[in-house]
This record gives sequence, C-alpha cells and structure tokens, in this order.
Amino acid sequence: MRFRYGIEHECALLHTDGRFADYTNTTFDELQAVVDGLPEDPADYPDLRVGDQGIKRKRWYVEGYERFDARGGLVRCDPKGLEVRTRIHDSVDAAVGALRADIGRLDAALASTGLRTTTISFNPLRSEYMIEPPLNDWEREHRLGSPEERTAHVHMSTYGPDLNLSCSDIGPADLVDAGRKLTYYSPWLVPLSFSSPFRDGKPWGGLSARTAVRTGRRPAALVFLAGEEGQLPADPSLTQVARLPAEVGRVEFKAFDSCPEPALYGELLSLLTGLVLDRSLPGRRTTPDAEMHRHVAQAGLTDDEVHAGTGDLLDAAEAALTGRADDLARLESLRARWKRRESPATAMLAAYEAGEPVAGLSPRGSRV
Repeated sequence: MRFRYGIEHECALLHTDGRFADYTNTTFDELQAVVDGLPEDPADYPDLRVGDQGIKRKRWYVEGYERFDARGGLVRCDPKGLEVRTRIHDSVDAAVGALRADIGRLDAALASTGLRTTTISFNPLRSEYMIEPPLNDWEREHRLGSPEERTAHVHMSTYGPDLNLSCSDIGPADLVDAGRKLTYYSPWLVPLSFSSPFRDGKPWGGLSARTAVRTGRRPAALVFLAGEEGQLPADPSLTQVARLPAEVGRVEFKAFDSCPEPALYGELLSLLTGLVLDRSLPGRRTTPDAEMHRHVAQAGLTDDEVHAGTGDLLDAAEAALTGRADDLARLESLRARWKRRESPATAMLAAYEAGEPVAGLSPRGSRV
C-alpha cells in the first residue's frame, strides 16, 4: 500500500527584541511583505489550496482571522503568524526535506526584518482572541455554518501542524474508519509532540495548553472525501468534502503540537502510517475525548498509564510497518523519545528554569 505525504507547519514569531509577535503588535502587511519576497511556483497549485481571498498563494502565507464588511468584502486580517506547507510528496523523507528547506527560506527572508521564527504551540501571553468588533450579519451567516467556522477564533491562540497522508488504495469507508481510529487514540499520540507549557505569561502546570484548550472544539483528525457520500455529521467535524482534487482520500491529523525539528514530524508521520495500516486496534470515536485530552495535556508521558498506552500504539504501528525499513527506523527514533518520556515542552521548561528567555517570556514569566 502506497501513501503520499504533506506537512503544514504554523510558525510563531518573535520580534528581535524578544517580544512575542502576534496581532497586538504586528500587522498583516508586515508579514505579507515577508511572504511577497518569497518565490511563487505555479507548479504548487495542483496540491495547495489558494483560498477565497488569495492570501494562500504560496507555500508560505500569513495565518490569521479574516474580518469582512456587510457585503462580504475583506476588511482586515488579524495575523497570528506564518504557515509553511509542502506539496504532496511520495515519501515522508521528501515531505520533511521540503519543509526543512522552506523553513530555511523563510528564516533567510526574515533575517533583514525585525522578526524571527520560534516554536511554541500556544500564545504564551494571551489565552484568548477576542472578536472585536462583534461579527456583522454577513460574518455570522458565513462563520456559523460549520463547527470549524464557529470555532475558527480558537486557532488564533494555537500553533500546530496538519500531518497529511493519502492513499488511493483505501476506499472512503476505510478512510473514515482510519479517521475514527486516529481520533480515538489521539490522547496517547499527542504527548509525543507537546510544546506549549506556558500560558498567560508563565508555566501553567502542564505541557500542552494547546491540547487543553482546543480539543473537543476542534477536530483531532479530518478525512477528505470526494463528495457528500460517506460524510458523517459531527461537531467537531470528522469528514469534509475535498476542496480540490488533490485532497480526495486524505487523512489529516490535526492534534499534534508544533515541533521544533522537522525530523519529529517525519517520525510522527511514520507512526500515523502504521496506525492506518494496523488491523488490531479496536478503538473508534467520531469526536475527540475532550476530558482525556485535558488530562494528558497536563500529565503527558509522566503518567504511567498514558506512557503505557503510547507504547502500545508504537508496538501496533511497528507490527503493521513490517518491511518498511525507513518507517521502522523513524519509529525507532520516536520510541527512544517515548522511553525518555520526552516532549519538546520538557526542554522548554528546563530552559525557562535555567534563566533563559523562551518564546517571548523572561525567566520570571514576565514579558521580555
């Protein structure tokens, strides 16, 4: 069975004086100027969605919350950061390599500005984005039509990847089943990626503020189907009609935190591949278990039962990946992280405790 892969990575930003950059101190035009200086490749468009407003015209684009006038004209976009996304690639290595190269291009473009990229999965200073002014009639009609639109403001405080895998050999029913499986096992998957141990200017006592806030309101996995057949009503959504042909047959895992190294995305993609191939795991859910996610958001792999459950998933994926040497090598690297009960949040907290500024926070948790 052959899979194809894509990665979408949200970059948080810092001002060079150390302040966290978001909609309160950074404008859309500042970030769009950076994107304007990056190359545009027409060959990207069969794989990448441009969107209604044309903001997503490149592999890099400004991520934010769009506001409209009473007739649906774009008024402004409050920025939260920049997204880097890859085309669809035939291998995990190719997708990881493409992401690494394009993050490098973004860093080079930012070098002459007052901004730089950082990795964190929750705004460390502001837990909530306020919709101001309130939505007008046109916005309410268009923002309240789906679970994802109704909760679109939630993503203004969070940063995370979409890890995509597609397989033409899997029919729609099996794709939906794979999405339900990944949704069920999400609480034991996400601790491997945790990178949001700060909230409201200080450590909040857990490892993933992003997971604690978003899960139950936003999907863990999303499955893209060709049409209405096979769609499941759910809040948050599990299925969606593909918006372009390249999305048909895609399983998109959305619950991981952002990772500081693209290689970890590769390891997680191999784990997801093994779990889609697996035929032994019985758990299925259409919507995420919010209570369990909130528990793991705080405890992570330090909880012995969570640690054991994650180990069981690694074992199941390993058995299903027999004969796939590259995937097995990446899985072994991920297993080493699991044995150490390690996530990126662990290193972030250690740096903070050692007196180093982390993602816009001073060692005492006040603004830099």
